[in-house]
Amino acid sequence: MFGGTLETELGRNEVRIYAAPYTPAVGARVGEIALDKRLERLDYRRVRRRPSSPGEYFWGFDTFWMYRRSSRLGPARLVGWRLERPAGKIVGYLSGTASGETTGSANAIELEPELLATSLDERRAPQRWVALADLPEHVGKSLLAIEDARFLEHHGIDGRAVARALLANVRAGGVAQGGSTITQQLIKLRDLTPKRSLGRKLSEAVRALSLEAQYSKEDILEAYLNLVYYGHLEGVSLFGIEAAAQAYYSTSARHLDLGQSAALAALVQGPNQLSPARHPERLAKRYELVLARLAELEWAPAGELERLRRRGLPQLRLTTPKTEGARAFRRWIGAGQGPKDDTERSTGFVAETTLDAYLQDVAEETLENGLAALRRRHRNLRTAKLNAALVALDALTGEVVAYVSGDPRHEDAFDRVRSSRRQPGSTVKPLIALEAFDTCGSQAALFPSRRVTDRPLTLELPSGDWSPQNSDRRFRGTVTVRQALTESLNVPLVRIARHCGFDQAAQRLARAGLTMPTETPPAFVLGAVETSPLELAGAYSVLVNGGRIARPHGLRALSRPSGRPRLTGNKGRRRVAGAGAAYMVYDLLRRGDLGPTTFGKTGTSSRQRDAWYAGGSGRLITVVWVGLDDDKPLGLSGARAAEPIWRQFVTEAAGSLGPYEPKRPASLVEHWIDPSSGLRLKGRREGAEHYWFKRRARPPIKRLWRRRSPLEPIQ
Repeated sequence: MFGGTLETELGRNEVRIYAAPYTPAVGARVGEIALDKRLERLDYRRVRRRPSSPGEYFWGFDTFWMYRRSSRLGPARLVGWRLERPAGKIVGYLSGTASGETTGSANAIELEPELLATSLDERRAPQRWVALADLPEHVGKSLLAIEDARFLEHHGIDGRAVARALLANVRAGGVAQGGSTITQQLIKLRDLTPKRSLGRKLSEAVRALSLEAQYSKEDILEAYLNLVYYGHLEGVSLFGIEAAAQAYYSTSARHLDLGQSAALAALVQGPNQLSPARHPERLAKRYELVLARLAELEWAPAGELERLRRRGLPQLRLTTPKTEGARAFRRWIGAGQGPKDDTERSTGFVAETTLDAYLQDVAEETLENGLAALRRRHRNLRTAKLNAALVALDALTGEVVAYVSGDPRHEDAFDRVRSSRRQPGSTVKPLIALEAFDTCGSQAALFPSRRVTDRPLTLELPSGDWSPQNSDRRFRGTVTVRQALTESLNVPLVRIARHCGFDQAAQRLARAGLTMPTETPPAFVLGAVETSPLELAGAYSVLVNGGRIARPHGLRALSRPSGRPRLTGNKGRRRVAGAGAAYMVYDLLRRGDLGPTTFGKTGTSSRQRDAWYAGGSGRLITVVWVGLDDDKPLGLSGARAAEPIWRQFVTEAAGSLGPYEPKRPASLVEHWIDPSSGLRLKGRREGAEHYWFKRRARPPIKRLWRRRSPLEPIQ
């Protein structure tokens, strides 16, 4: 991916947005983190023995070797991992020495970051860099024949071409020719504004001479071919020879024939005015001029050029170009975390984001397939404005690793991850339990085995009486706090919030990052507030981060093209609750079907408008929302619409951040509880239930010689 020197060094106007460099963690399994797939995305080639050249990798029984290319991370070098059989678990690091031996390495090994995009928000095709040595010779010759035939002879400025251009401009009474060399055009692409002036021309000339002194002709031509604009197709801009070849001829630039190369060379002068898809008759005239110049210079066989001239423009094989990845994510970092104004943007920058490019693709595919499955199963959704969002982050750092704001097949400008405000339903209930276990307002803190009344309840409010109902319209008499949370019972949760104080519970949600209205009606306990998937993901990070929230962010660092830093990402954490209370809620939400550290909660808003699933596995927190863009009822619960998408993504993605299990605080103790009384037992007995408690918030001991009344349930 990182080829010539000019690829890795930015010009003043260039923008590069990188995904995060991936670091395989000790304890992770090679298959689970898809290490081979990640390397193949970076164009690494698998070999059958220890790699000997950059860009190769080897996966053996007890070692995994990678010959990392030269990149922004450093020079090319041989590195690897020691594996434990048979699971392929990483147990240590390796490095290659000059003698061919291997030694342990104390430092973690990073894969070079993928280039996500060259724009914050534009619709561009991915800009794949192709080495000049990998291109057919006629690609470069066709371009030079029409744009700069004396390229190999001059030193950045062609005096003859300048004289011809001046004469032509005088005769035309205006600017008819530019006389710019390929080197000067590269300077314009990378470093200068489109404005024409004498001062700019002088600057361009000086820079061209400097560039020629610093780099080889091959470097300059390679950079130009990979950066020049080739127009747009279906609203997607095409920069670089590879994007153009794929879009117009459905082939790699490595396989372009002479006619296709000549047509693309002709296109460079006016990519939109000469578009082969919209103005083929205009392009045909310049195409003939390219062929004539190739014949005049004797840079191609005369017979073949004549045959191409008679045949006309090469037949198009259009392929709808994909856009650069994670556009909604790019807009987010551009709007709130990147360059602040047009002046900053115009000077160019390098953005080092938090996104995991592999997980982003997994998230997009999962969401696309999940929505397609919902449309197949539910006929009424086939013509509805069905959409979804998925966001995943590292609970310990707040770094967003996947961000999909809608159906990837129908990309639009609305950001459903950050800007959509929807009612989250029961996904807020764990935060109510967090308040109950932590301080419970002015009351004594509650514990999971505390009993709560589940009977009809009516609250008198200024707007009128409110009588919450359980989703199944049934009442169970008396339940535990654990049962109320895990079975998502509305009435007991409202009673718990009333017991602790509605204001205190609302403040806990606000501290966890949810936007709360000034006047909060009690129905917020059941999710009758509006939040975004990004806010909710941040709130859930509290449960596995020792009671602290790490602010969700997408940018690690922003640098000028020179490398000078502009800013670094915000990694601050804020305490929301005690570690004991957070662990107790996490423990209650655990689900063993996807692993010991997987937990989650469904959410369904009123009238089934919105379906949610929020939770995590290890360090990975993931939130999925599914609904209709016109705010009509979806008609499906979180368990039916959002949970299958969440489950599929977490199954594939959970191992990527490495093994992690929230540490149980020393302040917690375990007890067995008599379910009939809610009192704790001295040891395990038949029918007893297991719970974790804070030392200062646990029920009395049930003693055989002293009769104790059952704990009075919360009313």
